[in-house]
This record gives sequence, C-alpha cells and structure tokens, in this order.
Amino acid sequence: MKLELGNFYVKDIKFGQKTTYGDGILTINKEEALEVVYKDEHITEADLKIVKPGDMVRLVPVKEAIEPRYRVDGGPVFPGVTGKLIQAGNGRTLALKDMSVLVVGKHWGGFQDGLIDMGGEGAKYTYFSKLKNVVLVADTDEEFEQREQQKKNHALRWAGMRLSEYLGEVVKDQEPEEIETYSLTPITKRSEEINSLPSVVLVMQPQSQMEELGYNDLNYGWDTNRMLPTFMHPNEVLDGAMISGSFMPCSSKWSTYDMQNFPLIKRLYQEHGKTINFLGVIMSNLNVALDQKERSALFVAQIAKAIGADAAVVTEEGYGNPDADYIGCLVALEDAGVKTVGVSNEATGRDGGSQPLVTLDPKADALVSTGNVSELIELPPMETVIGELESLARDGLSGGWEDDEILGSSVKEDGSIIMENNAMFCGDQIAGWSTKTMKEY
Repeated sequence: MKLELGNFYVKDIKFGQKTTYGDGILTINKEEALEVVYKDEHITEADLKIVKPGDMVRLVPVKEAIEPRYRVDGGPVFPGVTGKLIQAGNGRTLALKDMSVLVVGKHWGGFQDGLIDMGGEGAKYTYFSKLKNVVLVADTDEEFEQREQQKKNHALRWAGMRLSEYLGEVVKDQEPEEIETYSLTPITKRSEEINSLPSVVLVMQPQSQMEELGYNDLNYGWDTNRMLPTFMHPNEVLDGAMISGSFMPCSSKWSTYDMQNFPLIKRLYQEHGKTINFLGVIMSNLNVALDQKERSALFVAQIAKAIGADAAVVTEEGYGNPDADYIGCLVALEDAGVKTVGVSNEATGRDGGSQPLVTLDPKADALVSTGNVSELIELPPMETVIGELESLARDGLSGGWEDDEILGSSVKEDGSIIMENNAMFCGDQIAGWSTKTMKEY
C-alpha cells in the first residue's frame, strides 16, 4: 500500500467571486460554499468566517477541525462517511496545508465542545491558533436537543466535512508543491536489514465508550464501540478512514484533522528503516465494562505478539474511565514481553496534586504526559467572538461552569473567562504534537 499526499501550502485565504487556488492564495465563493453546507435541511443558519494566526478572535463552541482534501482517483475523502466505502491509504490525495475548516456552533454547545483563541495569551494553548482557518458557524432546527447534542453535532460536523471536500477539489487539476510518500512493505516481505531493527507497533485507543450510536469515533463509518481491536495500515488513518467523534472533554479529543495528520504515525514512519521497523497500527477501543476492557487488552497483546512487535507506543484519546483501558493495555503488552510507552494527558486536579490517572500499575513505567486537563486558565476579553461565548458557562462544556462558589461563572461580565484546560479545543494534542513543554524548578 502506497499513499502519496500532494501538499499545497496555503499562504492566505480570502472571499471572492470564484473558488480558486493559485500562488498560495485560496479564494472562496462564499455563496457557493454555503450551498454545500445547506444540503442538510436541518441546518437553519450558516455563515463562513476567515480567521488567521494573531487575530484577536475567540471561537466557542468549537466542534470539529478538518483538513480540506481531494482524492485524485475519485471517491469520498472520508470513505463510508461522506460517500461510498472504498479503500483508504492507497493512491494520491491532495491536501490544503497550514489551514483547516473549523466547525463552530452559533448557539448551544455541549461538554465535548471547546474554545480557541487565535491571538493573545490563549493562542499558546492549542495548535489550531497556528493555522489559517475557514470557520463554519451554523445552527440547526433541533431545539429539543439543546442539552443532548448528537443530532446537532452530526449535522454541523458532516457539513464541515462536505465543505472540506468542496475546498479540497479546487486543486484537483494542479500539481502539488510537495509530495509526501508513505509506503510499508508487507511485514513478512521486509528485508533482513529492516527485520534486524526493533519492531514497533502504534496502538491507538480512539474514543468509543458510548454504547448508544452517534457519539463515538468512526472507522470507515463504523462505530468504534462495535469494533474489536484491529490491525490497520497507518496509511488508512492518514487518508480519511478515521473520523472524530463527539463524546470526549475537548482538550483530550482527536479532531478529524488530528487523524489526517497523526504526528505519531508520521514520526514512526520517519524512523522506519533507520532505527526501527514500523509494523503498523493496532486500532483498539475504549470500553465501559471491566470484561470489555480486559478483552480488548488481550486482543491488542495477542496481535502485537503475532506480528512480531518488540515494542509498542500506546496513545489514549481521553482520560478518566478510559485510563483503565489505557493502563490495562500497557500491562497486557508488558506481560506479553512487548516493551511499551504510553502517551496521554492527565487529570491531576486544579492544584496538580491528585493522582494523574484513574488507575496505575508498576509495569506502566514509561509514560509521556501531554498536559493536565484540570489546570485553570484565565484569559482577558477578546475583541471578537465567533459563536456564543455564553455557551462556555451555560451549556456544560467540560471545562466551563455556570457558577462556582469561589470562582463564580466561567464567563465574566466584561467578557473575560476562567475555565479548566478541559475546554481548550484539542489542547493536549495526544496525537503527538502538544504545544506544552516541561518546566524545571
């Protein structure tokens, strides 16, 4: 399987009479783009905004981020989701880089939604402040689900994917500025030189806890709660097979953009044939019942041993209950003789003094932290708000609150905010590109 990602580096975005791309400038016909959004009759209001790094703009509630792409051989960018089910990870896909499509609710958010500051002190907390973003801000007719968001989230997030495909198509007849090639020889066909290197597998644990459909990450359109751990080619993940869900405190989420650019996959590819033999990805899941957690851990360990893994990297989308799946998987791999490193964020409380993971084990002795979900963040008022600032406090966003006996509301009368890191959109970047670093004392 060989994937070519043809990259076009977007230097600026503007609105104009025709949707075009040239000399690094993406021009968007807003009216035509919104026609793509309004294909869902449940979307009652929609607008497009453009925000860039340094803009004094606050976005909330942010629901999704997607990289615009176009599949050269035809078919949907997101197989089984925005179109028919086809094989991802092979052929050529074109990508608009240094930008994303952000989906923001015009009214009403939920605990899985987050906040992005494009400028000021808050910009350092999320990777998406570094990108040029086309913002779809929209609302639906489903007022009865103001407190239970999945139909609203589905309508808005799917509109974001359609919009991303529309924008990606603008470069379909152009030659990319750069081509990234991702290819792995089948495991049993690799050279003696590569086979002599330590064999490493990446274990991904996407959010899949909800037994009710509509909340979890999707694998080729299939709800990952219905999935047992599965061996996948890493190209499939990079090429649209995985879609973000809408059940997870926001700093811990993997957006669809994260899946499309998963840094841990790309880093392992860089080392393949040099320092490691990169075997591929075991796509696992996160469960609720203890026997489900144990079963998945056993499957992961068995697959890892069967494909000859000497070592594994395990990364968890989330925290809290999923920590039991995360640590259980680490322990099962170690018990199987596979040396394992874990990557996750932690929940050490606002003072940093609590146990970082819900469950721990002495065998989990190589852990990488990408940040504390509970850390308090205070930010001044922002010149412009896209979306609805009140949602941070009113609608139960995981890092916001309507009232606290000490701190008051997350949203102050002057527009300043106080919240937990929990509400920073994909702020901990467990995919492997956290903006946070260690500080020594």
